[in-house]
Amino acid sequence: MNVAELSGVPEWLPEHLHERGVESLYPPQAEAVAAGVTEGESLVASVPTASGKTLVAELAMLASIARGGTALYVVPLRALAGEKRAAFEEYEEHGLSIGVSTGNYESEERWLASCDVIVATSEKVDSLVRNGAPWIDELSCVVADEIHLVDDAGRGPTLEVTLAKLRQCNPGLQVVALSATIGNPELLAEWLDGALVDSDWRPIELKRGVHYGQALHLEDGSQRALPTGDGERPTAAIVRDTLADEGSTLVFVNSRRNAEAAAKRLGGTVEEFLTSEERRRLADVAAEIRDVSDTETSEDLAAAVEQGAAFHHAGLASDHRALVEDAFRERRLKTVCATPTLAAGVNTPSRRVIVRDWRRYSGDVGGMQPLSTLEVHQMCGRAGRPGLDPYGEALLLASSHDELDELFERYIWTEPEPVRSKLAAEPALRTHVLATVASGFADSRSSLLEFLDRTLYAVQTTEAGRLERVTDDVLDYLAANEFLERDGEELQATALGHTVSRLYLDPMSAAEIIDGLRAATERPSPLGLYHLVSRTPDMYELYLRSGDREEYTMLAYEREEEFLGAMPSEFEDERFEDWLSALKTARLLEDWAEEVDEDRITDRYGVGPGDVRGKVDTAEWLLGAAERLAGELDVEWAPAVREARKRVEYGVRAELMDLTGVRGVGRKRARRLFGAGIETRAELRDAEKGVVLAALRGRRKTAENVLENAGREDASMAGVEPDTAAAAAAGVGGWRGGSGADGGDGSDGATGGDADTEDQSNLGEF
Repeated sequence: MNVAELSGVPEWLPEHLHERGVESLYPPQAEAVAAGVTEGESLVASVPTASGKTLVAELAMLASIARGGTALYVVPLRALAGEKRAAFEEYEEHGLSIGVSTGNYESEERWLASCDVIVATSEKVDSLVRNGAPWIDELSCVVADEIHLVDDAGRGPTLEVTLAKLRQCNPGLQVVALSATIGNPELLAEWLDGALVDSDWRPIELKRGVHYGQALHLEDGSQRALPTGDGERPTAAIVRDTLADEGSTLVFVNSRRNAEAAAKRLGGTVEEFLTSEERRRLADVAAEIRDVSDTETSEDLAAAVEQGAAFHHAGLASDHRALVEDAFRERRLKTVCATPTLAAGVNTPSRRVIVRDWRRYSGDVGGMQPLSTLEVHQMCGRAGRPGLDPYGEALLLASSHDELDELFERYIWTEPEPVRSKLAAEPALRTHVLATVASGFADSRSSLLEFLDRTLYAVQTTEAGRLERVTDDVLDYLAANEFLERDGEELQATALGHTVSRLYLDPMSAAEIIDGLRAATERPSPLGLYHLVSRTPDMYELYLRSGDREEYTMLAYEREEEFLGAMPSEFEDERFEDWLSALKTARLLEDWAEEVDEDRITDRYGVGPGDVRGKVDTAEWLLGAAERLAGELDVEWAPAVREARKRVEYGVRAELMDLTGVRGVGRKRARRLFGAGIETRAELRDAEKGVVLAALRGRRKTAENVLENAGREDASMAGVEPDTAAAAAAGVGGWRGGSGADGGDGSDGATGGDADTEDQSNLGEF
């Protein structure tokens, strides 16, 4: 189908697509148009990666906007939100406005009402519904990307309930659900009352197979020699073979440690294929990576990148991950070794995909467990990019003939598992039942059950009465904790329940926080508050490693008086283990708030920079919620909670809180300013410019920006010389004073000594 034949879309779109190089639609896209996607019809598209799913979504959204509507694009990950925002920016030249919303779960973000296309995570959309964002009722088209994630126990119920709420708010809503792999797409189409496009068409061929012995065994029955050298691992042999054909390789492994080790090993394989120009470009990427954070993980990643390889996992800072993804898409990096999280929608195609590890540790079974077929198919779908690769090839690795047969049976010749709703689990329903009542979608037990009947779970369950039983248990819990009031069949959220829902808290987290605040008999310490939020279901606690139990048991008894709530007995094994895990997490937060260097924290707790960021972000959110709850309950500890929150937000001791409130002043800059005798925002505003310049290592533009942000009217550093005595007092090691610090022209050069990037150690700039 030629794009000129499209109907229902804006007049400018066919020409715009021509300029993009799109002359005609791929078969799945044409099928979607025939099914009415540009006429407002709902659709489920189960189409392979790189086969044009995003254009199907764009056609639906743009046609909806042309009819006077507003479109919402729902993604599972924040990283994907930014990626989609960048992809949709091209439409701004035609007068469309694009908005992105991913954070701050307490806001209704009225400004989004002026946008034509809104990109948001499912959690953010859920929070917007809870907070009564008025523009939600104006939506005409919703795209749900990676719809198969309704099967995910963590984020699936939120996506499922949110879609049900959006459809109830907007009875004529068009829903377009996208996925590369769905085992039961017809059931999802039934749930969403949409047409189904179920296609295995790809613009380039995907070859799947298994490497065993000295050969590739492909699904069409063919074999091709791919020998391994003496002592060479199969992964290295495949990467070498791919590089010889000028292709890139994405390697999936089962743990962060394995990702880092594999990247380090494969760097030696990749390096010999690099040109001098490629080495130079990779050195630039490595320098950017080192600028993100001063940690061992950052250095290890940069060293691997210099050789043309990289690792990618959730322990990396978000800026690290973005740099790796961009460099791989641009084919600067030749190989990336990743945990399966990279398969969750981020656009990182490669010539070859190697699923090196098809088992991973599962706490549920207490050992290694095979990956699902759906997960492996998601990974395999990353192979091959139209316009750059003549084909895509996805390979698993076998170490025996029996394993070769097993891999073909389990992953090559088998369809992905059907997705199944996880909504009927009590932790999921706890949150969503309260929010459903508090946001007015149900005001009685019967209307609540009627709403839940709109979910995927209700469509696919064969277990009569289970959802009703779990719902009744949840209602009892919510009423017992004063979040709901029941009057016969009638349900009403209490003022406290409304607050908990708007704060986007798990009610069990709210109950834990409320009990802890009420138990305090004196001003709580930061550690006590960090421990309180760390033992809630909303905080993912650190794992207790071998030997940790003894260390943290001693710490628990040493600081028992600081805990908010009674410590369980050592003989209550599971409860005590959880208590100690929360204490380990709280101690990490305390270290951060005590200005311990990030590299020491990552080493001490065996985590990556991304883990530190995640824990701090979560603690800041939960402490903000605790502050609101303290006010709601008229508990006197709100100031203590506020101080603990600000300290963990900025990563500073109490004396630096005022300084770090100035934009551009991170924890290290604040400490140097403090050392130079500048202790408050007011003192910074009125300080001698030479003292400020010296404390900020002679960085003129930085000093000007900081003074301007502090409220200084004349912030210019023209003609100002650093006060070297102040520099010594501030403990600015390695900085050489003098007029050469800025290159002599007022620029922000680094000739005066150490680069200033590590100054930006507040978490927003990691």
